[in-house]
Amino acid sequence: MPVPEDPKEPAAPKGPGKPDKPGDSGALRELVVRNRHDSIPMDLLFRGDTAKPRPPAKTPEAPRATDGPRLPAPAPPRPDRDLVERRGRACSGWWALLVALLALGGAGALLWSGGLLPARLTDLLRLPERPPGQGLDVWRQASVGGCGLVVLFALAGLTRGRIGSAWTLALFGRYRGSVRRTGLVWINPLVLRRRVDVRLRHWRSEPMAAVDAQGVELRVVVLVVWQVKDAARALFTVDDHLAYLREQVEAVTVRVASRLPADSFGEPAADEPTLRDTEAFGDALTRALAAECRAVGVEVFSARPTRVEYAPEVAAAMRRRQLAALDARRRDGVVTSVLDAVDATVSRLTERGLVALDDYERKSLVRDLTVAFSTARGASDAH
Repeated sequence: MPVPEDPKEPAAPKGPGKPDKPGDSGALRELVVRNRHDSIPMDLLFRGDTAKPRPPAKTPEAPRATDGPRLPAPAPPRPDRDLVERRGRACSGWWALLVALLALGGAGALLWSGGLLPARLTDLLRLPERPPGQGLDVWRQASVGGCGLVVLFALAGLTRGRIGSAWTLALFGRYRGSVRRTGLVWINPLVLRRRVDVRLRHWRSEPMAAVDAQGVELRVVVLVVWQVKDAARALFTVDDHLAYLREQVEAVTVRVASRLPADSFGEPAADEPTLRDTEAFGDALTRALAAECRAVGVEVFSARPTRVEYAPEVAAAMRRRQLAALDARRRDGVVTSVLDAVDATVSRLTERGLVALDDYERKSLVRDLTVAFSTARGASDAH
């Protein structure tokens, strides 16, 4: 029985097709195909291939109930690009001594010309005597004062540069460069000078508390070999770069140790390292510590664990677990060797035709050989 058409709804076309005239698209736009859930305009059914459909909106997946909140990995601090060690202004101290001697000689000549030089000093230097009481005029007094200031300025800037140390210079709170010269050096006495040790150094930590991937408490000792690469950053970026290094060693050790188990009590896998693998553990420590200390001008060459042990409160329990794992491995090896020996013995007897055994006799022979080989293996292990 045909279904009567609803007078309120326009009749849909009987067959799909493309309108012959461009003007027909307006009529198709007014036609609507309805279903249970939605209504689709008719003109959308007859669009060409040039109209690309809109991709469906991606709804964010709800987090799983078992997944906990994942915090982003901490990024290492970035170094300050403006604060970079550069060469400071300094010269040889012998030039400063020469200038000081010349200024001192000029001041002495002015005093001698005015008759103010002591008689003993005149006799010592074998200078001709000048009539006393002549005095100095204004410009000569100013010259003598200037020579005295030059002498003080030249001598106040003298310092000694040592191998393995550097001077950092600052003037009115602004970095003015670093000096790594050795020997007698003259530096502007108006700048603030601070010495930094740039030698290759090593530091052995105290036993640090850590936790492995299984939550077992550990005590780890790390040996760090490091050097101040940038004296400016080491001095001005942090308050104390030595304290910063020690704290970063503790933080990095705790973070890296929590990624690996301390021991593998089962069969060790080749692709699953443990904290007993000092090479892999040390490489991970070195990379992480070098990234953290690069911002303060400290270069880390190596960070190697020298001792990894369990905490005293869990050491006894982990020792028993380790012994149980070793005993299980030994027993497994004994059983495997006994079964291999029994299999080889029975196979040789049957292949050479020495005995003809049915299933019951074969089982009895295997049982007797297993007991005999196990007894002999246990007696040899006891001796």
